[in-house]
Amino acid sequence: MQEGDICLAEETAIHMQDVKVRFGEEQVLKGVNIEVGRGEIIGYIGPNGAGKSTTIKLILGLLHEFEGDIEVFGTSIRGADPAYKKRIGYVPENAEIYDQLTAGEYLTFVGELYGMSRDKAYQKAAFLMEQFGLTEVIHQNISAFSKGMRQKVLLISSMLHNPDIIFLDEPLNGLDANSVIVMKEIFHKLAEEGKTIFYSSHIMEVVENISDRIIILRDGEIIADDSFATLKARSEQGSLEGIFNQLTGFETNEKQVENVVSSVLDREVREYE
Repeated sequence: MQEGDICLAEETAIHMQDVKVRFGEEQVLKGVNIEVGRGEIIGYIGPNGAGKSTTIKLILGLLHEFEGDIEVFGTSIRGADPAYKKRIGYVPENAEIYDQLTAGEYLTFVGELYGMSRDKAYQKAAFLMEQFGLTEVIHQNISAFSKGMRQKVLLISSMLHNPDIIFLDEPLNGLDANSVIVMKEIFHKLAEEGKTIFYSSHIMEVVENISDRIIILRDGEIIADDSFATLKARSEQGSLEGIFNQLTGFETNEKQVENVVSSVLDREVREYE
């Protein structure tokens, strides 16, 4: 098998069975079960503190203490050869990036970490930067980049080594409207080629539009796992935001809203009951 080839027999990309995680006295995941096939785009959403980042860090092998079973491409990650991570791309929400390197140097470095040759990593990085309109800054230090430019570099770094699973945590932060449209199409095309996209965001409209399945996590438990169309039919809500609010029990505190606005406008603020 050549570098980057996909084994077509491996239909299950991610398998999590009764996964539990505890940090001290707090149980963060309470028996999570997830089955993700190749070529699926999964929208993974939940309130802050629900356990989304913990789930991703477990699969990435960044956290090691858990109960239950996690398999990536049919192999348990517990004590597994870390080589499986070469098949994963990742854009974290708050990424640390070596911004004293040029974009070309940084992407070449990332490619080499994943086992690519230096020449191939640089050539592919240069081509992808051209596609993202960054050719003129390939030799500039990332420290001089705008937020959107940095985000494009991070997106390129997650795809550079032809991974089979791409984890994306708020990946469109800082991108202009045209780039968002392009990235959504890229995700769909990659999924058609058998790549699995695991997407986490608070921008419900994007999750609604790109996801084959939406998994909603609340307090460490999965409370919904289905297509948007099915979730919509069951809840009679017109948007993912409405479904999310209904399932997670969130209601806008009108008094809180009024008090904040009144304070900003220097009006009398009512006390909470």
